[in-house]
Order: sequence, then C-alpha cells, then structure tokens
Amino acid sequence: MSIIAGWMKPTSGTVAIEGITRISWVFQNPHGVGPRTALDHVALPLLAQGHRRVDAEARALALMDSVDLTSVAGRRFRQLSGGEAQRLMLARAIAAAPQLLLVDEPTAQLDPRTGASVNSALQAISANGAIIIVATHDPATRDACTDVLDLGNIGK
Repeated sequence: MSIIAGWMKPTSGTVAIEGITRISWVFQNPHGVGPRTALDHVALPLLAQGHRRVDAEARALALMDSVDLTSVAGRRFRQLSGGEAQRLMLARAIAAAPQLLLVDEPTAQLDPRTGASVNSALQAISANGAIIIVATHDPATRDACTDVLDLGNIGK
C-alpha cells in the first residue's frame, strides 16, 4: 500500500494513479492527537474543506455514527480503545472525501458486530464512487469486497 500511496518506489516497474488527487489512509495502528476529542479529529478535514464549525461537527457526528462511535464523541483520543481509535480514523478519512482509500486491517481489533458495521461503512463509501483497497486477514471483510486479490503464500 505504501507504493500505491506514493510513499515508496517499486523495486521494478511503475505505478500510475491517473486522475486521483485525494487519497486517505487508515493505518492498523492509528495515531491521533491525544488531548483532542474524537469529534475534533473527524471535524478537522471538514473544517479544512471550508465548512462552518457547526456544519462540520454535524457531519462528523453522522460519520461517527456510521462506525458506531457517537458515544465517544467527547472523549479525548488518548482515552479511546485501539478499535475505537481505528474506527475514528476511518470516519476522519471518509470526511476527507477521498477518491482512493487505503485501509490496513480495519476489523483486526473489533468484535464481529462492530466489524460488520465497519464493513458496511466501507461498502457505502465504495458505492459512492471511491476506490477502496483493503489489506485484511478477516474473511468477513474479504467477503464484503467486490474484487479480491488473495496474496496467499506468495514466495513459497
């Protein structure tokens, strides 16, 4: 995914991503600003897009609801569990309106019910025209994808 994001160069060949200017990445181990609230994290890209604070916060709460996080909107990032923090970063990535969304192990730290809500959120983003590339070991997440490239045991 680092090659697709443009952070690393391939050892051979080239990768061309034409016409895509907005890329978001949700890391397996999310990083946020400890003292900022969950709501602040999701509202930030909306504020950067020029939305008024009241509108940005309303949209952020709706995005947080899509990944079952409205109950933690007022909590500081450092108070969130690993699964909550990762879902928060997914909501923030969606707020940025990416054309391409890279997601690393989105359900690894989640129970099956919460994982299903994350998979539904990813499907909704895809249905709105975004390209989503997911790295996962979770069969339910794999099955939620429209196209699958199973790397299996490459090199063996």
